[in-house]
Amino acid sequence: MSRYIATRAIRGAHAIVGEAASMLDKALSEKGADTPVSFPNTAYYLPLILGMTGREITKVGDLQSVVEQAKGLLHPVPPDRRWTPYLGETLDSGMATLLAEETIMALRFIYGLQPELMPGFALAGGTAFTSPDNGSGPSADGHLNGPIDDIQLRSWGIQLVDGRMPGFAAIVGCAKTNEVAVKIVRELQRRNILTFLSGNVNGRSIIHQLKEEGVELGYDTYTVPFGTDTESAIYALGFAVRSALTFGGMKGGQARNILLYNKNRVFAFVLALGEVDDLKYATAAGAINFGFPVIADTIIPEILPTGVTTYEHVVSMPFNEIEGADDLERAERLVQKCIEIRGVKVRVTEVPVPVPYGSAFEGEVVRKTDMRVEFGGKHSRAFEYLLMADLDEIEDGKIELVGPAFDDVPDQGAMDLGIIVKVAGRKMEKDFEPVLERQIHYFVNGASGIQHIGQRDIAWIRISHAAAEKGFNVKHFGEILHARFHAEFGSIVDKVQVTILTEPALHAEWLAKARQAYEERNVRIGSMTDESVDTFYSCTLCQSFAPNHVCMISPERLGLCGAYNWLDCKASYQINPTGPNQPIKKQTNLDPVKGYYSGVNEFALSASHQQVQEVSMYSIMENPMTACGCFECIAMVIPETNGIMVLSREDTSMSPAGMTFSTLAGMAGGGLQTPGIMGHGKFYILSPKFISADGGFKRVVWMSSILKEQMAEQLKEVAIREGDPDLIEKIADERVCTDVEGLVAYLAEKNHPAPNMPPIF
Repeated sequence: MSRYIATRAIRGAHAIVGEAASMLDKALSEKGADTPVSFPNTAYYLPLILGMTGREITKVGDLQSVVEQAKGLLHPVPPDRRWTPYLGETLDSGMATLLAEETIMALRFIYGLQPELMPGFALAGGTAFTSPDNGSGPSADGHLNGPIDDIQLRSWGIQLVDGRMPGFAAIVGCAKTNEVAVKIVRELQRRNILTFLSGNVNGRSIIHQLKEEGVELGYDTYTVPFGTDTESAIYALGFAVRSALTFGGMKGGQARNILLYNKNRVFAFVLALGEVDDLKYATAAGAINFGFPVIADTIIPEILPTGVTTYEHVVSMPFNEIEGADDLERAERLVQKCIEIRGVKVRVTEVPVPVPYGSAFEGEVVRKTDMRVEFGGKHSRAFEYLLMADLDEIEDGKIELVGPAFDDVPDQGAMDLGIIVKVAGRKMEKDFEPVLERQIHYFVNGASGIQHIGQRDIAWIRISHAAAEKGFNVKHFGEILHARFHAEFGSIVDKVQVTILTEPALHAEWLAKARQAYEERNVRIGSMTDESVDTFYSCTLCQSFAPNHVCMISPERLGLCGAYNWLDCKASYQINPTGPNQPIKKQTNLDPVKGYYSGVNEFALSASHQQVQEVSMYSIMENPMTACGCFECIAMVIPETNGIMVLSREDTSMSPAGMTFSTLAGMAGGGLQTPGIMGHGKFYILSPKFISADGGFKRVVWMSSILKEQMAEQLKEVAIREGDPDLIEKIADERVCTDVEGLVAYLAEKNHPAPNMPPIF
């Protein structure tokens, strides 16, 4: 253990704990002990304090015990002439630092000092962030991101567990140059690694550098700026704690389990750029508690493996001494070294396009002012159609443009576009067509400067000025799809041929063919029932985060994340027979009403490590399916109404249960089996099997308005199927009421059927 590091870390811990104590005294005097304190949009109070101590902090006075505990973790600063510090003392000081930093940030919120204001700065469009005056919303006032909210954490969940997002990097400080800063971030984005930014060197932060270079920051690009001081790095560690609480099913106060969970399952590291001062050493010591190694681009002492982290604890890579032809190559090698030290497993698909490519760019928004051309939307029609062909019918790698390019289209203009993908393979099946076709959205979206929304004949694609200036053209859509289909579906796809259509007559002809195929697929998938197959499928992708959870996916019940249905799992099993989607023979139907099958129960017991004995496929009241934390919706019984509510992950409002989605998610997730509450995919609401054992869709008495709007036509069809065409109008939402009393009155006024149904209990 380095005496130098221990001295700096312990000294930094003493200073920051003292600052927290002083700030708390000031807040107690000026604001009072009963002043509410919290991080917005999270059910986990102050998450690091909750995780490490079990304390649910709700007011300023609650922080007194936290500061006292932080003081108790401090050790004397070592004298100059003898060796006294050990790794344990340094780690204690690191944890004291984190407790103090979260205390400071919480107190800053009550003074309106968080999130940090950076005039002239704007996050990526659509980024959710916390604000001292309005809670959350797009960044219109120059605030940096506050703590990650629970909704965003869960929306990243499926990417964290299926490997698309292999880990996260916490960057603290300032790079050698702006160009180096951009290169580091681009290398992390290329590997789909979530990146958190904080800290400064002599008042200058990597956030300033990226802003000056026009790099888009925010949730959409996996690059989140927390603040320009070191204390804001606490948000990254709070994110790590909530990963364990959300997906690992752990509770506040289980500090050792939470730390081990992060060491073994959350692949993160700290990259310190520029001079490392006492506070950075102390914060780094806190990160090491989590098993997160620290890599510095300056000369500092190193700490070799001792078991706290997987490999080295602290590694020094002086930037100018890194081998490389220039600074950009050194930056690339620095990132690669960080990945090696943490053991992050990354999948990088080289795609031959002239813009950066990776999942970090999925969801990128191209605003009209930044747009060179668009396809689809209000002013044109874009469609995508994937079909199976015989091996001798197509030429692998052939990418053809039929019609004009967009060179002659006026700036910010629109044109029709058709993307026709023909695939062939010995293991390819007709049923896989819609599964593969849905991947076009994700694959095209991976290109920087490209926006892709929708699918089938309602696709909407934009190419930015920046992408067009770098040489991106419509044929590059074909290059992307050829590379990605081979990389992701190589076991069933042997050949890929892409035709890009802009010629009007052919566009209309193929659009008609595509629509006919869409309708045939709807009939084929829609006609499948649980009774028509003898096999369900499992999905254990989320077990990397929720070890005891397993999804049971049937034709009439898709995965709770909404990303996997029965056909998807069938395709996945064909692609990877040893992967997370395994066939489950239904075997004996023990209870056709509640959906008990002997094969499902046997698989659940084994896959959940003997934690789940039975699973009812069709009931919320008796042995409902477990959930991880990635669910799109939560269904919960409202006893006073004899019905249930359905709350969307996108809904931040209060629910009639007296809790927001974030709070309820802690009850439904983590692999727990809780009668009366369950997580599920939003399209499961439309299924005839939706809680059919408990009365089905007629039990829904309250539903988030966003679901009503997103699925308006489908919900009308469900209401007709249920024999009550006006049922949707009888279901309340947050615009009507957010309390039980108001809900009961509304149901009576509208004559909703649920109160008159047999008791749900």
